[in-house]
Amino acid sequence: MLVPKLVTTLRGYTRAQFAADGVAGVIVGIVALPLAIAFGIASGVTPQQGLVTAIVGGFLISALGGSRVQIGGPTGAFVVIVADVVARHGLDGLLVATMLAGALLIGLGLARLGGALKFIPRPVIVGFTSGIAVLIFSTQVRDLLGLRLASVPAEFGAKWVAYAGAVRTATPAAIALSAGALAILVFWPRVSRRVPAPFVALVAATVACTALDLRVETIGSRFGEIRAALPAPALPHLSLPLVREVFPSAITIALLAAIESLLSAVVADGMLGTRHRSNMELVAQGVANVVTPLFGGIPATGAIARTATNVRNGGRTPVAGIVHALTLLVIVLAAGGLVARIPMAALAAILVVVSYHMSEWRSFRDELRGPRGDVAVLLLTFGLTIAIDLTVAVQAGILVAALVFLRRMTAVSGVRPVGADARFGEADEDEEEGREVGWLNVPPGVQVFEVGGPFFFGAAEEFREAIGRVGAPPKVLVVEMSRVPFIDATGVHALRTVVDRSRQGGARVLLAGLRPGPRATLERAGMEEWLGADALAPDLDAAVDRARAHLAA
Repeated sequence: MLVPKLVTTLRGYTRAQFAADGVAGVIVGIVALPLAIAFGIASGVTPQQGLVTAIVGGFLISALGGSRVQIGGPTGAFVVIVADVVARHGLDGLLVATMLAGALLIGLGLARLGGALKFIPRPVIVGFTSGIAVLIFSTQVRDLLGLRLASVPAEFGAKWVAYAGAVRTATPAAIALSAGALAILVFWPRVSRRVPAPFVALVAATVACTALDLRVETIGSRFGEIRAALPAPALPHLSLPLVREVFPSAITIALLAAIESLLSAVVADGMLGTRHRSNMELVAQGVANVVTPLFGGIPATGAIARTATNVRNGGRTPVAGIVHALTLLVIVLAAGGLVARIPMAALAAILVVVSYHMSEWRSFRDELRGPRGDVAVLLLTFGLTIAIDLTVAVQAGILVAALVFLRRMTAVSGVRPVGADARFGEADEDEEEGREVGWLNVPPGVQVFEVGGPFFFGAAEEFREAIGRVGAPPKVLVVEMSRVPFIDATGVHALRTVVDRSRQGGARVLLAGLRPGPRATLERAGMEEWLGADALAPDLDAAVDRARAHLAA
């Protein structure tokens, strides 16, 4: 249903709920302030652009979204891909890629494909999330230690080589500020969860830096003053060659935005016992990512940590998310100049903690104990995220995961031949069905094949080979298919090939126990023309009886 949750939750809305949503929105807005600034800087753009994304994108995601409590804005998942796009294509390339991603998200939502994203394998998600966390941490070492580096290489290995070469230039004041901020971030939640630890760390570090006149780099010294206003909307430079260049990155941005926003909505549903509207959520994410770049913003999506903070502080409707965006706007308009005094070391400490939580190291450890195929997908995605880039990592991870899945599906699909003058079942217990097949006399001249599992392209060649291994051509070929849940185009082609070859050898083909799904597929493929309407038997007993009648005739 493409109706925003704001529309339905406002029915019967009360003053008490507005008060609860207002308090939650203000708290989340305070939490989002340092994160929006930090994510903007880590993404290779200005803190102003991070704040604009949280304000404009956060407002639109809450107002139009399919979740009651989703909080939108810039997130850590985008840091690596955004920085890469800026480095390769400049700011205009990033804005165009973000708008293209927004259009793709709107298309996914309108096509009702919100539920399809749940099929992305968990090892892929954990792999690239953990890889992003490592990359985020690696970008913060310079500010964390106050290293004197004019620029930091983009490549992961070269970055650490540069850090090692500049370690003697570390600034004691920056180390002290980052250590103090880390201590506050770790221990402040034990004192109070009502006042967000990142905000306390930011204020404490800024006050200490100003009062003690510490010679450390601040937002103002690196980026200049923060304007106390939203920028006027403007279209980025758009050209067909630029669209072609950034389109692969746009696909990655859209995929990440969809995954993270829907994961966040699922987490919120688990906390509240509600259900979100995935397709409407995708449309809202798309609109936010089309509009936000007009103000110079970067990609936005649902933020799991801020959404959870919203729920824990009493937010129950999208009004809380709207208040969160308005709170950030008021802070920018009223105290934008003070943001310039924030030391970079404190923002680095905040991002180090974000990367730690984002790493999901416990999930990573648990995945390493899983099947070898899943471990390979996890390590491949993780390694490529760090060594190459996120786009290649996600594509390769999904591809290898699909191959692992196909291998497993082929393993559970099987063809079991039973020759002439044999007894089908041999008093075996059918392990899958939990029933005894029993004794079945197969007359001479009849060959029975039992097909089990999905009959798709992975199993089709095995079926053809099994049929081809039969010595003398039978007079009647019976294919028992009661355990085939579905059949694809390759399976239909393999079956038709066997039927044609059997007919050329003078053999008749009967299908036994065909389920409704595979039967409908075969009927659409013109089964009656190449098999015959009387070639379908309800079960194996009936098929063998028909084979006897055919032999007698």
